[in-house]
Amino acid sequence: MNIVYNSMNYYVVEYPQEHGYEVVDKQARRGTYFHGKVAEKFRASMMGAMGEDPSSEHVDEFLSDFGGLISFPTAVH
Repeated sequence: MNIVYNSMNYYVVEYPQEHGYEVVDKQARRGTYFHGKVAEKFRASMMGAMGEDPSSEHVDEFLSDFGGLISFPTAVH
């Protein structure tokens, strides 16, 4: 497990062994998991967004575009 990104609004974790990414919207308390080819495309897009402007505002804006896919409720234990 590798933390790729962590801001006040989002949390992105890479699971290299599973070839997946978990994206959590902290404010909405929802998350999603990308696996396989979708995870590869997400990674490329995420790295591109961070390469353009690594500020949390820019990366958060990029991640907000996935809002419709971030739909699984999260629970804190």
